[in-house]
Amino acid sequence: MDLNNFKGFDFAQSEQETGAMSKTFMANVFSWMFAALAVTGVISYVFGTNMELLSLLVAEKGFTMLGYIVLFAPLAFVLVINFGFERLSLPLIVLLFALYAGTMGMSLSFIFVAYAHSFIYQTFFITAGVFGLMAVLGYTTKTDLTKLGTILMMALFGVIIASVIMMFTGGDTFIIDVLCVFIFTGLTAYKVQMLKQLGAQANVDTVQGKKLAIWGAMSLYITFINLFLTLLRLFGRKN
Repeated sequence: MDLNNFKGFDFAQSEQETGAMSKTFMANVFSWMFAALAVTGVISYVFGTNMELLSLLVAEKGFTMLGYIVLFAPLAFVLVINFGFERLSLPLIVLLFALYAGTMGMSLSFIFVAYAHSFIYQTFFITAGVFGLMAVLGYTTKTDLTKLGTILMMALFGVIIASVIMMFTGGDTFIIDVLCVFIFTGLTAYKVQMLKQLGAQANVDTVQGKKLAIWGAMSLYITFINLFLTLLRLFGRKN
């Protein structure tokens, strides 16, 4: 869904209101994002530290049926929310977002098996610090980051293709992981700026505005999770 194309939304009529509306909108965005991260974190920890629960996802021969569902469900939820955004009701979008965060938590539970818990926590706090710094930069900068965002999105598609190739060739993904760190940190600033501009126009008190805040939270959530996993792989090379 294009950040710059939201037909059917109620827009602010006074320029004096835009600043307050933008702050309120971004507060809602980050509230939903933090709630989703909390759900993901709790569920991933519960599943990752309980072998009985983890066995529901993985068996001796590989993923169980539930494991495959958990693996692909997050992508399905994102697609449904994106393509059904205008048609879906607010309660349904909230439910889908919650299910998305929950299934992501289940799918991320494997990191508690692959890495030491202290290392996971340290990487999470580093990710939060980097993400927060770039979010502040994106919110406060006067420079238009639109061109940067376009370049970063193109670079992201490139590294996705390269990653798929590496899966079949078994090549080293170190360079790809380094590039992903720069891509996701840059995308954080870009997305925050675009959401700030959008929040200055969208009426957050309407149903559409609330739905848009959830969509923005999902976009930032995805960026945060990808940055976290990239740093986990990058730093994990030394562990």
